[in-house]
Amino acid sequence: MAILKFSASAVAAQIAHARACKTFLSNWNGPVDRPALILIVGNGVHLRSNGIDGTTTRIVTTEQANPSFAFADGMNPFRDTDWMAQRRMAFRDLTGQFYTDILDDVQVLIDRGRGAIRLATDGHSIRVFVRRASDYLIGGTYEVPSGLGGTFRVILKDACDTFAIVQNAGNCEDFDAMQPYRVPLDALMEIDDRRAA
Repeated sequence: MAILKFSASAVAAQIAHARACKTFLSNWNGPVDRPALILIVGNGVHLRSNGIDGTTTRIVTTEQANPSFAFADGMNPFRDTDWMAQRRMAFRDLTGQFYTDILDDVQVLIDRGRGAIRLATDGHSIRVFVRRASDYLIGGTYEVPSGLGGTFRVILKDACDTFAIVQNAGNCEDFDAMQPYRVPLDALMEIDDRRAA
């Protein structure tokens, strides 16, 4: 999982473009009849409008990107020298275009005055992520997916807006003896949170 951060004003411009258009780029299921945001993973990582306004009829993923698109922090080929390494950390070798259904949720955050939009992605699903590091209690008990199909109970040691450092606690002795490790901030679940692992 990765958390991508975008400038809210850049995303707002893409939403305005999409809403101003009357025709839209098709997705894998066929024609699209409403505004949306598309996440592009290719020459950088960016959000763009799905609207067709006569200036383009296709999405460019491997050729030159448009600097007016909403690029993820650290993944802008016009500004970030290590954007390709950052893209690989988030998406490995996955590239392409991903239609999203986040436009209305993102618009709510923009209307509330958020300066940044954060998306959580596992490479196959994309969702708006509204929590911040300050929303979590250092020393608090959480659960994280174990990678074995279940969850580990952990103590939160430290957190930033993209990842957390956790220590296993309250599992079996072998797992609890593990060194602290890093997980995406999005992976932390409240003990009573019933999200699927």
